[in-house]
Amino acid sequence: MSTLPDSAAPALTLRADDARRIALRAQGLLGAPDRRAGVPGVLRHLGAVQLDTISVLARSHELVPYARLGAVGRESVEAAYWSGGASFEYWSHAACILPVEEWPLFSFRRRAYLARGHRWHRMEDADRSCAEVLARLRAEGPLTATELGGAKKGGVWWDWSETKIAVEWLLDTGQVVCTERRGWKRVYDLAERAVPADLLASDPDDASCVRQLVRRSGAALGVATRKDLADYHRLKTEQVGAALPDSGLVPVLVEGWGRDGAPAAAWADPAALDTEPRGRHRTTLLSPFDSLVWDRARTERIFGLSHRLEAYTPKEKRLHGYFAMPLLAGGRLVGRVDPAREKRTMIARQISLDSPALLPALAQALREAAAWVGCDSVRVERLHDEALRPALEKLLG
Repeated sequence: MSTLPDSAAPALTLRADDARRIALRAQGLLGAPDRRAGVPGVLRHLGAVQLDTISVLARSHELVPYARLGAVGRESVEAAYWSGGASFEYWSHAACILPVEEWPLFSFRRRAYLARGHRWHRMEDADRSCAEVLARLRAEGPLTATELGGAKKGGVWWDWSETKIAVEWLLDTGQVVCTERRGWKRVYDLAERAVPADLLASDPDDASCVRQLVRRSGAALGVATRKDLADYHRLKTEQVGAALPDSGLVPVLVEGWGRDGAPAAAWADPAALDTEPRGRHRTTLLSPFDSLVWDRARTERIFGLSHRLEAYTPKEKRLHGYFAMPLLAGGRLVGRVDPAREKRTMIARQISLDSPALLPALAQALREAAAWVGCDSVRVERLHDEALRPALEKLLG
């Protein structure tokens, strides 16, 4: 493959397999991992790591570097994300950890929040509440909503207190920053204190913000449709369309990505086209919120796997389990595991697998995940084909 000229007409057609390998390499799941860069390197490379409240084996933001680097220490994962002012939390694909150098690129979103006004919550005296929050942070340093005066009025979780509404509004509009999670609570600080001065002073216009985010999304995805690029940071497709000509990404066609297997228009990172994707494929379990699979339509198009999170589906209607994790092996998504833990035992509550030939890969992924979270045994509860149980249990030792 060779680099394309930056023109409107695609000059290269990629096979679906080429696109799949390019995507895997771009996501850090094909080739030698950059262990020296570690977790901060994974974050910079991906550009966003999604946060979520669910914790089964571990929280999703821990599972993302684990999938790429292997058994990196869980405490060191948290330290790598939050220490030294290397990152901040903001609205990207969802609530995400972002590299601090991306602070200026979300100026467009902070301005949009400011122009739109408050979300569904309303403050009785917005100016007073916001001023009080800012004064407390300035005087006392970083604080949680609880430390600021309480996050809830006392009812359901979304019945926010006036203080919580104020601090979240200040977060949305960039006057405060979430600098870490402590006991899963956001820790807020003044932007002027938490963000390096040069980044805080940088205020690119909306078009520049979107153009740079599209370029970075393209690098993180390798090759992507316009909708894929929009989904990565939850941009509007028309914003992406306007940004693409000057984004540095190059137009290609990808076989099998269109309707009925026809070629479809896509955009590729030129660096991803310079060399053939080669190297070792990771064998691992993926968080459902991993950026390789968080876009369900893209996952089905590239890997042929129709996957959804069933945590909020009634138990009796679940097909694959509460937190079914796709199994990545040989560069393909070849099964699902719904995990749990009981003391020092990792439990596979439900397993599905495409082929008996994949049992060694499944056993490897289960053993490695169990060891990483401090378990010394694996118990399989349900297997889609019970005839495979003796072989799997033998492999699990």
